Amino acid sequence: MIRSAVDIQPACLGLYCGRVVLAVNGSLEVYGDCGVCPRGQRTDDNKICRECVGSPDRYDWLYLGFMAMLPLVLHWFFIEWYSGKKSSSALLQHITALFECSIAAIVTLLVSDPTGSLHIRSCKVKKLSDWYTMLYNPSPDYITTVHCTHEAVYPLYTIVFIYYAFCLVLMMLLRPFLVKKIACGLGKADRFKSIYAALYFFPVLTVLQAVGGGLLYYAFPYIILVLSLVTLAVYLSASEVESFKDLLVRKKRLVVLFSHWLLHAYGIISIPKLDKLEQDLPLLALVPAPAIFYLMTAKYTEPSRILSEGGNGH
Repeated sequence: MIRSAVDIQPACLGLYCGRVVLAVNGSLEVYGDCGVCPRGQRTDDNKICRECVGSPDRYDWLYLGFMAMLPLVLHWFFIEWYSGKKSSSALLQHITALFECSIAAIVTLLVSDPTGSLHIRSCKVKKLSDWYTMLYNPSPDYITTVHCTHEAVYPLYTIVFIYYAFCLVLMMLLRPFLVKKIACGLGKADRFKSIYAALYFFPVLTVLQAVGGGLLYYAFPYIILVLSLVTLAVYLSASEVESFKDLLVRKKRLVVLFSHWLLHAYGIISIPKLDKLEQDLPLLALVPAPAIFYLMTAKYTEPSRILSEGGNGH
């Protein structure tokens, strides 16, 4: 039985303050003073800093996938926005953005602990406050603050920043040369606008993760569902799609539709925090439902038809 030095030492105050294990002599552990846990460790129930030896569960990976998708989706949006209808370079830029984000994700996993492996070790997320340990530094005498801020959700918080940094570096190394070569149909002023946009949204994403990482962790399935539904409805409306036949006129519309269906599916399987994926599969039957409902009811909500029927009523 391990003898605990906590029983004879003063109580360790603070929700996230702990004692570091200085030495282990047989069944006896020697602890240090109460303070911040080193990176890669978090406190247990006895206020002892223990190394994170677990692995991210399915929900953790889905969260990391969501944070990884954000810059990719924004890249695609601004590439499409600034490429123009006649530009043939958009597809190649889309592929390049996917390549950049994929390589950044792989490199991020390789440099994370354990280094050189695509597997990472992590601490289990127990509650929302785990993301904001800086708010729980105790002040025993109401004057001196004991700083115990550390990454209790290691590495879910910092690994996103590392990924964004690699994305930015790879974009700056690859995209300017590619755009200069292939975006001949665009003016010099418009040619690099998608890159300039990334220089704006990467800091925004960084601040979003720094401030709202914990909130995003619990809310991202609902964010995916709501945003994907809204953007799909806006796209179908702006493209004047009112029937299934209108979808088949252009292949691009089908690509957008299937992309939104993938986002629907991602959001649906992320909502229930279950470890068994097969229990969520029946819910995927709901994926096409919003698009089918829109196409079946679009003709009844045409503004010109509503106005004409209103005029006939008078």
